[in-house]
Amino acid sequence: MVFQKPPDGGWGWVIVLVSFFTQFLCYGSPLAVGVLYLEWLDAFGEGKGKTAWVGSLANGIGLLASPVCSICVSSFGARPVAIFSGFMVAGGLMMSSFAPNIYFLYVSYGIVVGLGCGLLYTATVTITCQYFDKRRGLALGLISTGSSVGLFIYAALQRELIELYGLDGCLLIVGALSLNILACGSLMRPLESSGSPPPEKPCVDKVPDQYFVYHEKEKTVEENISILEKGYIDEKCVNNVLDCKQDSVLNKNVLSSINVNEKDTYKKKVVEQTNFCKQLAKRKWQLYLTYWRETMVLFKNKVFSALFVAILLFDIGGFPPSLLMEDVARSANINEDDYYMPLISIIGIMTTVGKLILGILADFKWVNTLYLYVTTLLMTGLALFAIPFAKSYLTLAMLSGILGFLTGNWSIFPYVTTKTVGIEKLTHAYGILMFFAGLGNSLGPPIVGWFYDWTQEYDTAFYFSGFCVLLGGFLLLLAALPCWNACTNQSSKLPPNTYSYKVASSA
Repeated sequence: MVFQKPPDGGWGWVIVLVSFFTQFLCYGSPLAVGVLYLEWLDAFGEGKGKTAWVGSLANGIGLLASPVCSICVSSFGARPVAIFSGFMVAGGLMMSSFAPNIYFLYVSYGIVVGLGCGLLYTATVTITCQYFDKRRGLALGLISTGSSVGLFIYAALQRELIELYGLDGCLLIVGALSLNILACGSLMRPLESSGSPPPEKPCVDKVPDQYFVYHEKEKTVEENISILEKGYIDEKCVNNVLDCKQDSVLNKNVLSSINVNEKDTYKKKVVEQTNFCKQLAKRKWQLYLTYWRETMVLFKNKVFSALFVAILLFDIGGFPPSLLMEDVARSANINEDDYYMPLISIIGIMTTVGKLILGILADFKWVNTLYLYVTTLLMTGLALFAIPFAKSYLTLAMLSGILGFLTGNWSIFPYVTTKTVGIEKLTHAYGILMFFAGLGNSLGPPIVGWFYDWTQEYDTAFYFSGFCVLLGGFLLLLAALPCWNACTNQSSKLPPNTYSYKVASSA
C-alpha cells in the first residue's frame, strides 16, 4: 500500500489529540495498577509474585500480541481496530469488579484489558507515523504522553475512588470512562493517497460469477426442466389437445438434451471453483512464507537484533518500579503521613516530561536518536542500583522522578525503529520488537515479586533489574557503533513523495 506524502499537520493534529486521549483512557488504569496491586494483596491474600502477574499481564500481553495487532491494523485500519478495542478495555475493567479470585483477574484484567491496550497502542502509533514525517518525533512524543498523564491522574483517581466506593466500584467507574475511546477511534480518519486507484477487494470478492455454482436463477436442473415443461405444455394445450401431446413428446426430447448440457456446465463450474480455492490457498501460503522471509532479513541487521535484546532486558528490569514502588515504600516502613504525592504519580508526571523532551530532541538533526536511547538505558540501570539505598520518602521520590523521566524513552522508540529498518518495514519490525517488550513486561514484576517472597526484601531484586538494563544498553551500544550510518540511510532510498508499507500489505 502506498500513501501520499505525510501532511505534517492539518488533520494530523486531530489524530495526535485523539491518540493522546486514547492512550490516556486505555493505559491510565493498567499503568497505575500499583494502587490496585495493594488492594488485591489484601483482598485475596496471595503472594507478591502471584499477584504481580495481574499488572504484568495487563501491560505485557498487548505487547506480546504486537505481531497480531500489527496485522489487524494493516488489514482493517486504525479506526475499526480502535473502536473494537475500546469495547475490550471497558468490558475487561468492568468484569474485573466481579472477580472472585486472582485467577479471574488474570483473564479479565490481564488478558482482555491488556490485549485491548496493545491494539490501541499499535493503531495510534501507526496512524500517527502515516500523518507525520518531519515532526514525527514531536507527534509521537505528544501521543505517548497520554499514557503518562493517565498514570499520573489515575493513580490519585483510583485511590480516591477506592476510598469512596470500594475496589469494585472503582473498577466499574474506570471501565465506564474507557468507553470514551469509541469517540476517539471514530475520528481516526485514514490517510488517503491522491491519484492512486482505490484499494483492491480481497481475492474472494473478485471471483467471476461463473465460479459460483448456486445462483438464484440456477436452483436445480430438475426444477428448471419442470418449469419449462409445464409452461410449454400449458400454452400448447389451449390451442389443440392433439398437438399438445405431440409437442410434449418433442419438448421432452429437447429438454433431455438441455439436461445433459447443464450437467456438463455444472461439473465444469465445480472444477473451476476447486481450482480457484487451490490457487487462493497457495497464494496465502506464499504470503506467510514472504512474511517469515522478511522477518529473517530484519534479524540480519545487527542493530535490530541488538535492539530486540535491549528492549527485552529493559522491560524486565525497568518496568517493575512503576508497579511495585508503592509496595517498596511500605516495605521500607515509610510513614504514609510523609507522602506528599503518590510515588506512582511522580513516575507518571516525570514520564510525561521525559517523553516530551526526548521527543523534541529526536527531531534535531544533530542528535543521534540511537545513542540518545542507549544513554537512557544506561542511566536507568544506574538508578535501579540506587533503589536499595533509598530509605526515606524523599530519596524514593527523587529516584521515582529520575526513573519516570528516563522511561520517557518510549516516545523515541518508534523513531529509533524507523531509523533502523526504514519506514516501509516499520509495522513489521515494530510488531516484533513490541512482542519482546511485552515478554519483558510480563516477566519483570513477577520476578521481582518472587525475589521478595524468597528473600523478604527488595534489594536483590533491584540489583538484578539494574544489571539487566545495563547489559541491554551495552549490547545495543556495541552493535550500533560500526553500522549505524548504513542503517539510517535505508529510508532515503524511497521516492521523495511516497512511503511504501510493503510488509503491512503482505502480512
